[in-house]
Parts: sequence; C-alpha cells; structure tokens
Amino acid sequence: MGSHDPRVDAYIAKSAPFAAPILEHLRTVVHEACPEVEESIKWSMPFFSYKGSNLCNMAAFKQHCSFGFWQGRDIVGEPPGEGMGQLGKLVSLEDLPPRKTLLARIRKAVALKDSGIKPARAAKPAKPPPVLPEDLATLLAQRKHAAARKTYEGFPPSAQREYVEWITETKTEATRQKRLASTLEWLAEGKRRNWKYE
Repeated sequence: MGSHDPRVDAYIAKSAPFAAPILEHLRTVVHEACPEVEESIKWSMPFFSYKGSNLCNMAAFKQHCSFGFWQGRDIVGEPPGEGMGQLGKLVSLEDLPPRKTLLARIRKAVALKDSGIKPARAAKPAKPPPVLPEDLATLLAQRKHAAARKTYEGFPPSAQREYVEWITETKTEATRQKRLASTLEWLAEGKRRNWKYE
C-alpha cells in the first residue's frame, strides 16, 4: 500500500495558496490510480515512484504548478511547451484534465512500468565539425606542419573541437600564440588536447 511522505505534506503546506488544492488533488488521484505508489522528494519536488522507478512528479512555482510523467512522451505525446511536465502551467483546478483522464494516464504510466518499456529519448543532433580559426588554418596549411595537419584531420570532430575551443577562448593575444604553438607541437606528436589526463 502506498504511503504519504511527511516531506510531501510539508511541501504542499508551504506552497502558495492557489497551489495547495492543485497539489492535493494530483496527489489523491495518483494514489487512487496506483495504490502501491511511493512518495519522496527528489530535486526539491514531490516524486511518485512505482516498484522503485520514477512514475510522475509535481511542483509548485510562484505563479503556477506543474505535473509530469517520467515517460511523458509515451503517455501524453508532446508536452504543451509551457511550464514543466505534460499538463502545461496549472494555476487552478480548472486547468487540470478531467479526473477520469488523469486516472487513465497514471494507469497507463503504471502499465508502461510493468511492461518494462523504457522512456523514449529524443536523439541528440550531431554537432557540426568545428570551424578552424584563420590563424590555425594558415599554420596547418604550411608544409612544416604537415604532421600536425594529418593528426588534426584524422581526429573525430569532438577532438578537433577541443583544440579549436581552447584557442578561441583565449583572452589575450599572447596566450593565443602560446596555445597555437602548443597545439602544433602536440598535434605533430599525435596527441589530443587533453593528452596529459588520458
């Protein structure tokens, strides 16, 4: 049987007057839909877990509340884009979906946990290769730096980016010149930017 965590009681008690009824309602519906639910506080907000796995969470802010499913994309589809969670910014009980809808969604979240289906993760778009700073490009184009150029061109974009960012983040021209010299030396030796730590 699910239990009420006194930390969640305290969280609701110290939330804004408009938020408390929303949070209480959400909490009641979660317990109704999943009697075995466990409550806790994670990342400073109330979480509901089922069989040791995050199911959903709620939060109160200054102007609104939010409610979200851990596998929200699989349960609700795309979130509305305002506030956290999948229900948008909640400022009153009227902003909540009907109790029947909420119960169905929570039961769907429980069923997903029981089925073992993991949350759908959006694939991160690959970062484009780094743009060589003009001074480094000029140096690498020189015949005497052929070994450095070959190493640089053979590196994956992430390793190239480490050198480019190290050079472009400099504040002074003197530091930039030192880093350019080190870059050419290390590349000629086939070394990555953070070779000392590898």
